[in-house]
Amino acid sequence: MPDGCTPWPEIFTDRYWAAGHWRGVTLDNLLRDWALEHGPRTALVHGDTRLTYAALNRRVDRTAAGFRLRGLRPGGRVVVQLPNVPEFVVTVFALLRAGAVPVLCPVAHRTAEVAATVRACEAVGYVGPATRDGFDHRAMAEEIAARSPFLRRVFTYEPPGTSSPYGGMASDAAGCHYFPLGSVDAPPERARAGRADHVAFLLPSGGAAGASVLVPRTHDDYAYQARAAAELVALTSDDVYLAALPAGSPLALGCPGIVGTLGAGGTVVLVEDAGPAACLAAVERERVTLTSVTPDAAGRWLDALGASGADLSSLRLVQLGGAPLDRAERAQAERTGRELGCRLQQVVGTAAGPLVLTRTDGPDETVLGTQGRPLSPDDEIRVVDADGRDVPDGESGELLARGPYIPRGFYRAPDADARSFTADGHLRTGTLVRRTPTGDLVVTGRLGGARRDAPSMRDRGA
Repeated sequence: MPDGCTPWPEIFTDRYWAAGHWRGVTLDNLLRDWALEHGPRTALVHGDTRLTYAALNRRVDRTAAGFRLRGLRPGGRVVVQLPNVPEFVVTVFALLRAGAVPVLCPVAHRTAEVAATVRACEAVGYVGPATRDGFDHRAMAEEIAARSPFLRRVFTYEPPGTSSPYGGMASDAAGCHYFPLGSVDAPPERARAGRADHVAFLLPSGGAAGASVLVPRTHDDYAYQARAAAELVALTSDDVYLAALPAGSPLALGCPGIVGTLGAGGTVVLVEDAGPAACLAAVERERVTLTSVTPDAAGRWLDALGASGADLSSLRLVQLGGAPLDRAERAQAERTGRELGCRLQQVVGTAAGPLVLTRTDGPDETVLGTQGRPLSPDDEIRVVDADGRDVPDGESGELLARGPYIPRGFYRAPDADARSFTADGHLRTGTLVRRTPTGDLVVTGRLGGARRDAPSMRDRGA
């Protein structure tokens, strides 16, 4: 593991390898395999743009070579702040293929949060829109670069058909170089050997410490999470996933999300406009079979359904994510399943884990009245009192967890590690739960007192 990351002890790595959870293949090499297996099938859809698996892999190859040509080196951290466009997927996989480490950053974050992320990981690069929603991301990057001794490469995305007002490469007084993302292209180079036990990308923890605490996810652990989540919902190459939540959010990225859908040979539909009209139209147009939304968004879909007249008969599963359902949301969820004619699944989790899901074949009372069970059979769950003692089933306590996709520490954050991890490697989630006799978890509240750097599973956001 790179400096600043906590490895799994050898006894656990042996266990996860023996169980077949970890397979030693990097995410970018998995994309090569998927392109060989599903080459002519449609991988990504965005408006009128459609990319096959073969075309996606070629673009990733050429963009990776372009990033290397423009000075990005293996191990360099690169903040990625892109909306739901094909360039998000291409950029993330291209950085992986170039040996760099994408650091995913919500597109809604502004200067304070992005600067904190850049400082926390000593980012050498930034990829984001030139402007979006009236905000000048390029000017923000220039301001941050002027204060950072590391940030020296900025790549700006502009929608197809628009020309960059900055032309080609530019530089500023701080020595930072600026490139239109569309110009990042070069003949593919020989594939480099990556290590699946190394960090694939860094994710914001989402805790109270915000962007300054990052979660390292390895190729092995994230590939397993996405694959296991895809298997849990019986994802196949016939499925079409609508990425309505931000593409870099935990639920949309890998629960199973974008990575899990591509791994199954399915199609990912990316929408920038998360409003109900655009999403319902995309479901009808692309025959979407599954998607992930917050309960609030599901309610807006229902309110707009009558006026839209959209045909949603293709939907088989809607994941409700971000936080446990309250009483009003549970009633709304029952209406969602009934009016959309599909199954529901609650998904609760954070970038650091654990991922807790209801089973799609479970009874409605379990699907709507509990948060389900941890994703992996090798997830080790404890429910403990204030003194760290296990409590009986049915009693409320703090949820502790460790497993094959739950990191053993944050990135370069020893103080946060000391607060949020036990001596034997369990993550203190800060979430209060009770366990039912069937093993399902019910979130009951948030731990008071000292804050946790890992976000609570009660925090709204997906």
